[in-house]
Amino acid sequence: MTGWRFALALILSPVLFLPSSRAAVSQQEAEQLKSTLTPTGAERAGNKDGSIPAWTGGITAPAPGYKPGEVRPDPFKDEHPLFSITAANYKNYADRLPEGQKALFEKYPDYRMDIYPSHRTAALPQRVYDNIFANATRAKAAEEGIAYGVAGAVGGIPFPIPKDGTEAVWNHLLAFWGPAREDNIRNYVVSSDGTVELSNQFHELVDFPYYYPDATPESFGDYYFLRREFSDAPPGLAGRGYLLWQASDIADHQVQAWQYLPRERRVRKSPLLSYDTPTPDGGGIESFDDYYIFSGSPDRYDFKLLGKREMYIPYNNNRFHAAPIADITGHQHANPDTLRYELHRVWVVDGTLAPDKHHLVPHRRLYLDEDSWFAVYSDQWDADGHLWKFSHGTMYLVPDLPAIVLASEFIYDLEAGGYVFAFAFNNEREPYRLVAPHSAHDFAPETLATEGVR
Repeated sequence: MTGWRFALALILSPVLFLPSSRAAVSQQEAEQLKSTLTPTGAERAGNKDGSIPAWTGGITAPAPGYKPGEVRPDPFKDEHPLFSITAANYKNYADRLPEGQKALFEKYPDYRMDIYPSHRTAALPQRVYDNIFANATRAKAAEEGIAYGVAGAVGGIPFPIPKDGTEAVWNHLLAFWGPAREDNIRNYVVSSDGTVELSNQFHELVDFPYYYPDATPESFGDYYFLRREFSDAPPGLAGRGYLLWQASDIADHQVQAWQYLPRERRVRKSPLLSYDTPTPDGGGIESFDDYYIFSGSPDRYDFKLLGKREMYIPYNNNRFHAAPIADITGHQHANPDTLRYELHRVWVVDGTLAPDKHHLVPHRRLYLDEDSWFAVYSDQWDADGHLWKFSHGTMYLVPDLPAIVLASEFIYDLEAGGYVFAFAFNNEREPYRLVAPHSAHDFAPETLATEGVR
């Protein structure tokens, strides 16, 4: 059996998780997930002045008239902003903004955030809630340490009551998108002079074996995330294939990545498609671990849990995902008219470079939505301590899943100007299509060659 076939077989083979010295929390602590905390570990109550409401179960059914394959409608389309934050008044709200947002206000006088009423729409299937409750007492760090992986968990965030920053980061990495999806996606680079360029148009298949309906901690395999894409535009990228397997324990199973390049007519193993390697369609702004605000493995950072803050974050952005691309890509930043912000509680996690590690971003700060655990913002500092990049997500409500998921993303270069608009499925006929899990063959390296454009 060749090396890749053996590795792929492991996706479906049992995994023996080695024991750790203690579970994440005690059974008594876990019971809070059925009382003062939501099933995902968020505070069930609202805040003191009611501007953040209590969680009452979220939205679990599509709006009347919704048909699969359409953009999910905005359930709050008739609401108007409560107020706007501008370059003139942003300092009055500084404690509720990430550093990158403040930098945008300083850099661009027309930058604006429209603040809407807050709605805690996040919900998950009951089986995911059940898995989270079980994970609370069974999830452990991998044998090499929490920076390298998670053991004993499946089907839900592993650490609903996190004890440190890296546990919280794993909650983001293992947040719920559904077991499988297919998308038609476009990425754009907007240069500092305002020129908008389509940098990649592709079809992607994504599976999360960690969330397969029948998965157990012993059976889901070694790779929690599988992704394959084929590009069809622009002409220079047409036919390129890309395949990624992301491991739940990187000490035992490193990230696996392959590329198919039509001009070479062969599949190449690509060990550098991770961490701070620049993406080929990111205009020199985006790196591979900028995907989904932060992706890959957390082992290059020491992450500290700084606690919770009430912050204005992009939320319930279904109107945004129905807008034409031309209405979104502003000259120097995303068009403020298309984005909706709400006040929510977030976990703040600060990452500094781990000993003997290297990264072009030696300091980053993540802001994780307490209800979904997705990171919605990332501040990134360079080696000289300058705030260099700012990643800004959008949260898309998918009631038919049900979930609220991290969708399109902006990555700003705060020093040179320009930004990347990534994972855009606006204008697509079947955006964010939920599907049954794909076969292992769909994620085999040889499939890149057999299905690639020659």
